[in-house]
Amino acid sequence: MTRRLWLVALELWLPVVVLIGWWVWSAGAAEPFFPPLREILTRFREMWLFDQFVSDVLPSLRNMVVGFAIASVVGIAVGMVLARVRLLREALEPLMHFVRATPGVALVPIFILLLGFGPSMKISIIATAAVFPTIIATMDGVRSADPVLLDISRAYQLTRRQRVTKVLLPAAGPQIFAGLQVSLQVAFVVMIASEMLGSTEGIGALTLLAQQSFAVTDMWSGIVLLGLLGYLVNLLFLLARSRVLHWYDGTRKAAKE
Repeated sequence: MTRRLWLVALELWLPVVVLIGWWVWSAGAAEPFFPPLREILTRFREMWLFDQFVSDVLPSLRNMVVGFAIASVVGIAVGMVLARVRLLREALEPLMHFVRATPGVALVPIFILLLGFGPSMKISIIATAAVFPTIIATMDGVRSADPVLLDISRAYQLTRRQRVTKVLLPAAGPQIFAGLQVSLQVAFVVMIASEMLGSTEGIGALTLLAQQSFAVTDMWSGIVLLGLLGYLVNLLFLLARSRVLHWYDGTRKAAKE
């Protein structure tokens, strides 16, 4: 318990210091583009916790969660197939790397033309941009699985489904979660970009509108919200990862001792 409290304190001390410094520095600021933190937090409470929460915050989070979920399922499935079928991997890998190298933001206009400005466009562009890190990480994890494990699974005459679910996926789990974490970051960035470029609702759209209409305090409150959401989403992901991969973390910890 003491160690956990120490780790929490170690993680929070710098943000607390930054907030205190920001509060003190901006308290008497007359600069119009850098309003006092007190005013920013007031607008944060008025906008995001009440007025815009249901109409803008929840739809943004829904689009990101659905897009990330699609990217995760498709990425793991495609990565598994490409890792196991060499001919298919060599045929599709060049095209996959070409599409992956294209920034997700650059694809937004194409998806707007195809799907309009609704949630389907945002979910599709999020899923498309976020799928590739998971595919590549899954391929790497499956291909680097210990051959002895595969030999043992064959010796015990496991079915193909059992080899995938009981041997390959657990063996590739650490790499898959590393890819999922990158995909989550990509999904978050593309969620904001899709709202800024092709929407009139959502956190990104309201933040951009505030900047264009010189509502500087509202803009800063949107930036604070995005930073806070990014931190919380990553924290939830790490908690899920530690629960699923507790065996892996325990093995590494035992090896160090």
